[in-house]
Amino acid sequence: MWFKNLRVYQITEALNLQAEALERALQEHKFSPCTGQEAVKMGFTYPLHHSIKQYHHQQGHLHLFAVKRQEKVLPAAVVNEELQPKIDALEAEKGRPLGRKEKNALKEELIQMLLPRAFSRSSVTTALYDEQNQWFIVNSSSAGRAEEVLSLVRKALGSLPVLPWIDQNQLNLAMQQWLTNKGLPQGFVLGNEAELKAPDEEGAKVKFSNHLLSAAEVQSHLEDKLVTKLELAQENQISLMVCDDGSLKKLRFHEMLTDSNDELGWDDMVLRLDADLLVMANELASVLKAVRQAVSAE
Repeated sequence: MWFKNLRVYQITEALNLQAEALERALQEHKFSPCTGQEAVKMGFTYPLHHSIKQYHHQQGHLHLFAVKRQEKVLPAAVVNEELQPKIDALEAEKGRPLGRKEKNALKEELIQMLLPRAFSRSSVTTALYDEQNQWFIVNSSSAGRAEEVLSLVRKALGSLPVLPWIDQNQLNLAMQQWLTNKGLPQGFVLGNEAELKAPDEEGAKVKFSNHLLSAAEVQSHLEDKLVTKLELAQENQISLMVCDDGSLKKLRFHEMLTDSNDELGWDDMVLRLDADLLVMANELASVLKAVRQAVSAE
């Protein structure tokens, strides 16, 4: 339930989500395992819990989705071990070395032959549509994986008009100021992790972990480097890493939040999961608003 990484998008036109129609639309694109020669399959799965067989869960203004992705795993070492004898045999037959295109074609043919025997690896990515704030939030650190989720949702709904939730150039400028402990998002203080990179082609990098970021040795790097990642924290609430591409990673919710609904127990699973969802969503909304307001003020 508790998101660990955020890829956030601004919905530019409110989505008209009718529960029954939406459930049917998602079911048309439900997950089914890879078969035969398929290397990757994606589809919707149950977002709240595997025992609650609904492809869409709504709690007030919050809409929860989940996308399952399965891919066949073919280790490169296995492919290469099978490939080399085929290359050797064909080169002996032709009496010449094979070119790159010929080797690639042989490799693709081999992969298609091995796919039915490959192991499968599955993962589930959750996403939250906040109707009140018009945010679509994907629980992923990967831009590519988030785009896959957006694409599938767009395919099911017919459209999903989104834009970046924050101006990246303004964010980059703001992060430079934040590291100097100026203009931080309201309620936040500097954490103890940061990464900086020089803007030139060679791009010298420096990373600080478990470090006092106000120390002179850290601050001196601002003279010739740009902040690419910066940890911020709210006391007894949350800590997270703000990245220069607008993503938020390494979310850690304080136990005062994660345990706040413990008195409800787990006898009514939906009640408990809904309560946790509300706590998480409210905290995320507070964080996103604070970060965007601080960025806009730059």
